[in-house]
Amino acid sequence: MDKQPARWKRRKADRPAEILDAALDCFAERGFAATRMDDVAARAAVTKGTVYLYFKTKEELFKALVRSKLLPDIERLEATASADIPVAVLLERLLGIWVEHVFPSRASVLPKLMIAEAGNFPELARFYLDELVKRARGLLRSLLRRGVETGEFRPVDTDHVAYCLLSPLLFSVLWRHSFEPHDEAPLDIAALCRAHLDTLLNGLRPATKAARTGTPLGVEP
Repeated sequence: MDKQPARWKRRKADRPAEILDAALDCFAERGFAATRMDDVAARAAVTKGTVYLYFKTKEELFKALVRSKLLPDIERLEATASADIPVAVLLERLLGIWVEHVFPSRASVLPKLMIAEAGNFPELARFYLDELVKRARGLLRSLLRRGVETGEFRPVDTDHVAYCLLSPLLFSVLWRHSFEPHDEAPLDIAALCRAHLDTLLNGLRPATKAARTGTPLGVEP
């Protein structure tokens, strides 16, 4: 039976991905601030000089992780949202991507890490906002505005409803990586997203004249 080749014998092209996987493990276990490049090198079974050959700083390493592990999910969301179908269906598909691709991945720990470290690493926080959060928020705003313009949704404050859409998703990864290891039952992310979408859509759909009891908050009659 052939043995797996030692890491130093593997193709050079594989090394950056192996280093990133090792960094993700180290960051998840120790946090960003406490992780040293020595730790990443040891986990990847390479020398520290090899890590620095590809990533000059720990911050560069974190940024590469975000771009390789999370940006593809944002791009998948953006591609899905471009379909010319009802916005309610698009929102369901977007949440499905979260359930199937984002939540189960090892990289879902990165939002928790960024929240924990943002105060100590403001440049990384700005990077994370620009690369991920603002794109996701902008995507949701545009979908909500489309729904309002087509009459699928009632007039709402789309800027802040976008945050309402994002909040349970952020909660899900914080729960998974903070409290779920100590809870008796794992979080049912699919059930959470179904309940969230049901509540949200029933709040967004225009009310019938007979059922309407008042003007929506913040909307002029």
